[in-house]
Amino acid sequence: MAKNLVEAIVSTRNSRLKLSEGEHWRALDADVHLGYRRGKRAGRWLVRWYGEIYRKGKTVAELGYRRETLAAADDVLEADGVDCLSFDQAKLAAIKKVETIRASELASARGPVLTVKSAVDNYLLLREAKEAKGGRQHDAKRRLTKHVLKDPIAETPLHVLLEDDLSAWRRRRPADISVSTVRRIINDLKAALNGAAAAYRTRLPAQLPIVIKNGLSTEEATAPIAREKQALTDSEIRKLIIQSMRVDEEGGWEGDLARMILALASTGARFSQVARMTVADLQPGKSRLMVPTSRKGRGVKTSTHTAIRVGSDVIDALVPAVAGRRGPEPLLMRWRHKQVSGEDRKLARWVKDERGPWLNATELSRPWRLIATAAGLPIDVVPYSFRHSSIVRQLRAGLPVRLVAALHDTSSEMIERHYSAAIVDALDTLAAGAVIDLMPDRDNVVRIAGK
Repeated sequence: MAKNLVEAIVSTRNSRLKLSEGEHWRALDADVHLGYRRGKRAGRWLVRWYGEIYRKGKTVAELGYRRETLAAADDVLEADGVDCLSFDQAKLAAIKKVETIRASELASARGPVLTVKSAVDNYLLLREAKEAKGGRQHDAKRRLTKHVLKDPIAETPLHVLLEDDLSAWRRRRPADISVSTVRRIINDLKAALNGAAAAYRTRLPAQLPIVIKNGLSTEEATAPIAREKQALTDSEIRKLIIQSMRVDEEGGWEGDLARMILALASTGARFSQVARMTVADLQPGKSRLMVPTSRKGRGVKTSTHTAIRVGSDVIDALVPAVAGRRGPEPLLMRWRHKQVSGEDRKLARWVKDERGPWLNATELSRPWRLIATAAGLPIDVVPYSFRHSSIVRQLRAGLPVRLVAALHDTSSEMIERHYSAAIVDALDTLAAGAVIDLMPDRDNVVRIAGK
């Protein structure tokens, strides 16, 4: 590299018109120069830089300059920011070009280029390994495969990933996906990308975590919503329970499906919590269920279970499930099926194989549709509505917000944010009881003398 650079004035049209034909340069930093090639009628912007290239994990200084052509200069036409650039636009384009090339070389220096797909694949492998050791079962693989791996964003290299790429991916999601599902997909993808950014930070741009944070912000997806509107009436809940018993009987569930629905409706707990309940968590003598605390959040849990009082009818329905079973065994079970060939070896059929615990909420999807339809409820009613219903019911009964939050293993802030209408109704009812008449009775009015 030349030790002394004679810089040309290229910042304005008039200054460029005074230059001779050929190349003229101006330093942007110690290693990057913005160039202007003067032609007979107009010129073009160039960039050159001196630095290191990356080969097989080692840095090798390249002799001389490396250079690229950027775009036409705005000597005749007005700058459009793409094909024709002003001086300021050319400076930004030059810096971006060098950063992109350096990032690409660094990303491929120690192996294949990292992409969104490779980040998701690695994330799913880690999740599967964790679940194989007895961790919580998730449905992340199905969601990420459908909404990420089958989307064009999957092939985007991580070193060139932009917030616009993530925003465009979000706009391509189907409009009929629920807010909660969108939030789960975004959280899964965010975890996958952040995992790759941390594991390969020496190969990826330092600003990648910021790109992920801004591009996958869940502010819109988690905006406060009126969850009390998703609550069911007591009669609707009873209809769902009755229909679950009918679907259970017709489908040969042997009570497993009906018990799961009843447990969800009576506790207001999440599926993952109910699925982890054990035989010992059923306490008939105290008319309560001990619901395991959620694994959500990063804080230290002060207790392992939440005691939920239930009616004797719920206890009576669940007691048959624990007959002859030991305390550590899962309380709620279900049959697993396997496919076997028919007598003619062509017609296959499903037969019961073995009983095991419920694994994830998607196992309820098909029977739930039958239950909701038979109960005459809209298709957007989901099993999670039991949780909304339980929270709203307790708030309207006048229970303190803090107690309602504790019984549902969540925070008071979450209750106040999402169930404000129910809280207002409850407070209004309580306040009404403190109202007294202030005006005297007309029949007992005493006239003041002289009036």
